Amino acid sequence: MFEPKFSINNAIVAGLTRIERAVGFMSAARLSDDWIRDMQANALTLEAYHTTHIEGTQLTLEQATQLLTGQTIPEANPNDVCELLNYRTAFDLVAGYIGSVEPMSEVLIREIHKRLVIDVRGGSAAPGQYRLGQNLIVDSVTKETVYTPPPADEVQPLMTDLVEWLNADTGINTVLVSGIAQFQLVHIHPFIDGNGRTARLLATLVMYRDNYDFKRLFTISEFYDRDTSAYYAALQRVREHDMDMTGWLEYYVGGLATQMQEVQSKGEQVIKTGVLQIKAGAVGFSGTALSVFSAILRDGINTPSALTVKLHISRSTLQRHLRSLIGAGLIRAVQSGTHDPTAHYEANI
Repeated sequence: MFEPKFSINNAIVAGLTRIERAVGFMSAARLSDDWIRDMQANALTLEAYHTTHIEGTQLTLEQATQLLTGQTIPEANPNDVCELLNYRTAFDLVAGYIGSVEPMSEVLIREIHKRLVIDVRGGSAAPGQYRLGQNLIVDSVTKETVYTPPPADEVQPLMTDLVEWLNADTGINTVLVSGIAQFQLVHIHPFIDGNGRTARLLATLVMYRDNYDFKRLFTISEFYDRDTSAYYAALQRVREHDMDMTGWLEYYVGGLATQMQEVQSKGEQVIKTGVLQIKAGAVGFSGTALSVFSAILRDGINTPSALTVKLHISRSTLQRHLRSLIGAGLIRAVQSGTHDPTAHYEANI
């Protein structure tokens, strides 16, 4: 059976601790269902965009958002559009396994792959089928071979070993299991195309099955896509260190912790916003004054000129309400610089 080689170091422990703290916050925080739904939709868009962008799609984030809300973009590359929309279909499959006790299977992994690549480039990626030949990984710039995956006749037994290990009671932390699964599938490279996307969704599936769904708010591919060279280097280091995954897991756990802390920060901001809005109402602010406060607090509109345009009010009316809000301790004026007395306004969070 597959036996991963790794050790637990201080960086991994610190990352796991950060993740657990973020999970604890999200579990205990009183966040509105509407906010969670909006954040889930945003997370899906970000993950779909970044996981496909890593693989070379040319869509912009704005285009991805439009496509995932049902709009059409005639000028976009049809294969890029298909890959993006396919991700949503594959993610929906994975999301159905939150808390599932059904054993992991090769059939499920192959179905994830099928959904990711179906109809892309005329079906040349052999959706859901293991490769029958070699699939060298070539540097797109130098054209040099950077990785030679196992021969095709080893794919089936290697995948069987991986699935058996995933179904075994190893006692290893679920987050680490997910990172190991992601690397190992990339290492086996069982498919002609779509291995990276499948591996990243497999990692998500591993966590979801053990109820590490993080309310479906994290976007790990966003972290990878910020510095793809670091992502690929972390994967390659395993092969350079006699298949020791410690460095990869350190990178993986750190990335997930970073993304979860960003989600936590957004949640904390929402809670503070809600408290301030309640406070504003409690001290008697309503109508235009409350609109001014909300624009500063929620929308980030914080200059007098922008506020007058947004709220369709005069400068004198705005200044009157700003003075009242400052007097109540809800906002503060901030100078742009020592030689520029022009102020913008921030909520006292």
